[in-house]
Amino acid sequence: MKMFLRRVLLVLAFAGMLIPLTGQAVASVMVDKAADTAIRASFKATRPDIVITQIEVSGVANLYLVTMQNGPTVYASADGRYFIAGDMFEISAAGIESVAEKKLKPVRKELLAQIKREDMIIFSPEGETKGAIYVFTDVDCGYCRKLHQEVPQLNAMGIEVRYLGYPRAGVGTPTYDKMVSAWCADDPKSAIDSLKAGAPIDPKKCSNPIAEEYQLGSQMGVTGTPAIVLEDGSMIPGYKTAAQLGVVVLN
Repeated sequence: MKMFLRRVLLVLAFAGMLIPLTGQAVASVMVDKAADTAIRASFKATRPDIVITQIEVSGVANLYLVTMQNGPTVYASADGRYFIAGDMFEISAAGIESVAEKKLKPVRKELLAQIKREDMIIFSPEGETKGAIYVFTDVDCGYCRKLHQEVPQLNAMGIEVRYLGYPRAGVGTPTYDKMVSAWCADDPKSAIDSLKAGAPIDPKKCSNPIAEEYQLGSQMGVTGTPAIVLEDGSMIPGYKTAAQLGVVVLN
């Protein structure tokens, strides 16, 4: 709660007239052209390497939601002079909700629906599939390996595990090459089993989705692995046990 209040105070510190807008008002408000120009110019002047992909109203007057390519989402003042790198929360009748998560949830759901099953490495239950999780994974990530040990238990609960490649070090790295080899293997499930156990596999190359899935993860707000996304677009960052995931997925 202290952390939450600190974030709220930071938002209020931007200006004395930050007035919360309703969801209906936000939908009808266009981004002020002068603010858009000022924010882009400010970032470009100090960090020309940063590529801003989108600027949107945030729900708070004079504060804009800025999405960066392969980077975080921040909240910037209309003049581009100040920004908050962190989350902002909305208090409503539904409770306390992350503004960024509220925005990303339907986007993730739509993007997930476009992924072909053959582009994922999927571990399915032997019996009825009662639910599914999408997991952005890195084969050299310790907690990804720990989660992989839980896959049999998740399958026994009726939860399908759908792996997408997210080499944290980026495209063209040794981890990326390992993941390409797994996706290109004759038996991808056995290959990823081996890699997550720390064992080598034969290097292979083929047409593969790893680079695209890495970019997809960035679009969805993935900043680390494992990043677990539910079918409704909700994201569960970090490692969770099978028991913890079962409560979320099956209830």
